[in-house]
Amino acid sequence: MKTVLSTKILTLPQKELLLNAGIGLVEYNALEIDFINFELPKDFNHIIVTSKNGAKAFLNVFKATKEKRTKEGYRLYCVGEKTRTFLQEFGFKVIQSSLNSSELGMYISNNHKTDKFIFISGNLRREELPLQLSKNNVRYEEIEGYRTTFRKKKFSGFFDGFLFFSPSGIRSFANENTIPKSPIFCIGETTASEAKKYSPYIVVAHRPTVENVLVHVVKHFKEHA
Repeated sequence: MKTVLSTKILTLPQKELLLNAGIGLVEYNALEIDFINFELPKDFNHIIVTSKNGAKAFLNVFKATKEKRTKEGYRLYCVGEKTRTFLQEFGFKVIQSSLNSSELGMYISNNHKTDKFIFISGNLRREELPLQLSKNNVRYEEIEGYRTTFRKKKFSGFFDGFLFFSPSGIRSFANENTIPKSPIFCIGETTASEAKKYSPYIVVAHRPTVENVLVHVVKHFKEHA
């Protein structure tokens, strides 16, 4: 039986995608997330989040704020299908959902140059979005809404594949472990760029979802059985 290591704890339906295909699974959370209390400036209603954690940070503050602004008063811009769905499930209007930060920055620069934005970020956020906004003179204020720390865990066994869902997850795993010449399955191109520093054997999901990563895992081992 082929066995893969996931650097994110999967849901039961997600695990079943692998187990039903006869693929063994070892899983852990490579990252630990701590949310930060902050206040949303009153004169901003355009909110940018580039991850589901950013969306959760926004939601936490929205629920806690004493100023009872309605959900309809906010316009959200995000990265990723799951992040968009998460925000919509809570009743927020998502103006734009892009595949990555660069695409989102380009959309905002081209379509909302005169608006003012709040960018809710994490301590390990990448530079693409802020650089894009600054280059195009888009007015924004960045607020750190959560902090990501690496979880140290050493693995001694061999794995036939590795599942990574962010560049930070790769760096966390690589801090304690050597990545052997096994396929690395990545949720997107940004994660794949980081993975290429450790291995040439990269498989990138066609859509940036956990489920699509798992589909590629199953397909890969079926083709290489």
